[in-house]
Amino acid sequence: MHLLTLADYSEGDIRRRINNALDHKYNPTPASTPTGESVALIFMKPSTRTRVSLEAAAAYLGLHPIYLEARTTQLSRGEPIKDFARVLSRYVSGITARVYSHKDLEELAERSDVPVINALSDRFHPLQALADLMTIYEHFNRISGLKIAFVGDGSSNVANSLAIGACKLGAEMRIATPKELQPDKLVLEVCGDRLHITEDPVEAVKGAHVIYTDVRVSMGQEAEAEKKKQLLRPYQVNAELVKHAHEDYIFMHCLPRHVGEEVTDDVFEDEEHSVVFEQAENRMRTAIAVFEDLILGI
Repeated sequence: MHLLTLADYSEGDIRRRINNALDHKYNPTPASTPTGESVALIFMKPSTRTRVSLEAAAAYLGLHPIYLEARTTQLSRGEPIKDFARVLSRYVSGITARVYSHKDLEELAERSDVPVINALSDRFHPLQALADLMTIYEHFNRISGLKIAFVGDGSSNVANSLAIGACKLGAEMRIATPKELQPDKLVLEVCGDRLHITEDPVEAVKGAHVIYTDVRVSMGQEAEAEKKKQLLRPYQVNAELVKHAHEDYIFMHCLPRHVGEEVTDDVFEDEEHSVVFEQAENRMRTAIAVFEDLILGI
């Protein structure tokens, strides 16, 4: 089994991963000896949280992480992904890949004999969404029935994955975004009437338990940066906007942020409501749960 998008998993599958991650966070039991198995970490894009959380998770479980920057491999010289996948899967017990195109990830999974885990593509970011959902559960002890508002680029991999996971777990997902930046069609199929899309940030945030935003321009979208920044200028999360949320709301951001753009400092640094760094920590916990399930079969 691969992890390319949370759409492939049932509500029970997602809950099990969250519960396992919580168990490892509050009752840690790191491996005392190496397993003798390796996991390849392929990166076509720069990374901080994804790379470090995956390497730390592998070490915790006794796996050996092998970091491969794509430009230092034969992929940079034109080796077909299907050949790369068939060779690499003979060496390691699992492959994680951070790619520009989701199609490359699908081809990697199709040709690999070992589990392939999406560490970010242009369409989906399931590892981030698992950590997000874990963080939400920690704070509310539930996800079903919550109102989750994403404010910003509704077409982003983060918005897509958060929406899919939240809807599967019974939340009401709201996305405030310009009409030009709509979610992936798979989000619409999975969420159905649990998803509400609006161009009005206030409408999305009203009574919300969770307010989430992300950078306005993702890696690989630099060519359209100015256009997107103009479109998203009215979608800043600030003190005025969060007044419309539930009184016990939490603020989330997957990082890194662009200071003063998508969120103001007063909201980002609000110790009562901002859970950004807990959210970042949980990237490692959910990575442990995914590796344990897909690579170690526990």
